[in-house]
Amino acid sequence: MSEAAPDFEALLREALPPVEPHADFAVRLEGALTDITALATEELETWELSAMRDPRNWVRPATALVVGGAAATALVVLRARRQHEEPAPTSQRAVRDFAERAERTLGEFSGEVRRLIGARRP
Repeated sequence: MSEAAPDFEALLREALPPVEPHADFAVRLEGALTDITALATEELETWELSAMRDPRNWVRPATALVVGGAAATALVVLRARRQHEEPAPTSQRAVRDFAERAERTLGEFSGEVRRLIGARRP
């Protein structure tokens, strides 16, 4: 009694077809990430250095730093991906394009970090 094993990959492909996100998904995501980054920045601005003596006061600034940093990083990546949505060539030019994109992304990231840090200073 040997039955042929079902093709799980084909079954999964049939059951879970790719779904395209709504057209405004990227815009809504960017808005949410911008809001999270702004809230984290505000939280860090209200934080007082003298309060760091007590470790119980570390939770809110540490959370704001981690969440804000993650949101800012995701925002930079989202903006960089949107700018570079063209199909990648498959040659040495692809390597150069990747290096250029990585350099631009790091430049944008460092500029965003400088802007956020500059916004915090009085």
